[in-house]
Amino acid sequence: MTAVTDSGTTTVPPALDGWIAGTWVIDPAHCAVSFSVRHLMSRVRGTFNDVSGQIVTGPDPSQSRATAVIATASVSTGNDMRDGHLRSADFFDAERFPVMTFASRAVRPTASSWVLAGELTIRDVTRPVDLEVEFLGTDPAGLQGEPRIGFSARGVISRSAFGITFGLVEGARIVVGDQVDIVLDIQAFDAAMLPRE
Repeated sequence: MTAVTDSGTTTVPPALDGWIAGTWVIDPAHCAVSFSVRHLMSRVRGTFNDVSGQIVTGPDPSQSRATAVIATASVSTGNDMRDGHLRSADFFDAERFPVMTFASRAVRPTASSWVLAGELTIRDVTRPVDLEVEFLGTDPAGLQGEPRIGFSARGVISRSAFGITFGLVEGARIVVGDQVDIVLDIQAFDAAMLPRE
């Protein structure tokens, strides 16, 4: 497959060995949604431990799509006091906004990777975000005999774009940075393996 970019040049995306079409359910026990952000002179890293969603891989990767729901109260940085502050109205306001969501809108190739373009909603504010995606392969046997698929994705967001500005500037210093680096390591299983009602 080739794709024509906005500049009119042709892009040949990287080969995806083992790619198969299907519908997949994110396995929360085998995925990690992590982030890092500058805090004063260092960086704070954390994860969200409650993640759900679905991935649909098309016969052509550009026909794929994904959705995800992340519980904001599941944020964890290894410090109870900081985690409580992140759940407060200064940051995620988890009581009023218990989830953040992502919904893809397009998949496009570059010369070296694939980009998943979508919309991220935090605190009822929706902004576009691009994730650079690496396909990690499929395993027909999986853990319990169910087919599995894996992806890793990276992106950068501005927290102020979602109205989260606490600590952004105090006098001449930045207490908490605006740029948040996000990494998603996702393993999903074949949706056909879900129990039927």
